[in-house]
Amino acid sequence: MEDTTNLSPKADASLYNGQPSDTGSSCPSARLTSCTPSISKNKGGVSVENVPDASKQWFVLRVSYGRIIKAKAFIEAKRLECYVPLQYKEVRKQGKKRITTKPLLPSLIFLNATAEQVETLLHDNKVVANENRSLLSYYFDHTIHLQDNPNRNPPLIIRDEAMNNFIRLTSIKNPHIIPVTSNSIQFKLGDNVVVTEGEFKGIHGRVARIAGQQRVVVELFDGCLVATAYVPKEAMRKEKLITLLG
Repeated sequence: MEDTTNLSPKADASLYNGQPSDTGSSCPSARLTSCTPSISKNKGGVSVENVPDASKQWFVLRVSYGRIIKAKAFIEAKRLECYVPLQYKEVRKQGKKRITTKPLLPSLIFLNATAEQVETLLHDNKVVANENRSLLSYYFDHTIHLQDNPNRNPPLIIRDEAMNNFIRLTSIKNPHIIPVTSNSIQFKLGDNVVVTEGEFKGIHGRVARIAGQQRVVVELFDGCLVATAYVPKEAMRKEKLITLLG
């Protein structure tokens, strides 16, 4: 089954990061399923703390077109931890405000597992049974090469700090959080900040101007950038440049 842009209000709440597609008029803090990091509400909005496991890492996997629901179900059936960020959209139905969802990054899924578990998952025959395309595959890190094979790139791995920051941002039900491309934003050189007030409190990123608004951009890896809604100057502070990528 292909994923639809906006799922029925009766969609299974275990899909994606645990949110039904229609969440009603209010936007409380998100709650993920048992296969994703825990989230709790605080004065700043959403607090996400993924408890690090030294034997596990966050891998980025590609999902074949239109099959992210199937990919998440397949991973969870193996009792592995995964995360699929959502994009929230505010709509009105019969005069009432509703929040609908769709995958923020429909071709990617994030898996917290050991290298051996990922290899087993990707080589499982059930992934490609009766189908002519793989459900999941590695997203490779094209910035480095394998030491024993200079012609190959290793799988992309995201550090826990970067992943926690990304999950914290994408778990806030704000329809103005959007994916962006590097050529659509204008960074203010050197302005690496942490948001100090409001629902984005605690988010680390870079100040940028997008569509005439000042926002904070979180770059998870090259080409994967997500922007907050408008953040006023007084609600952020500059900080020293920190490297979140592995």
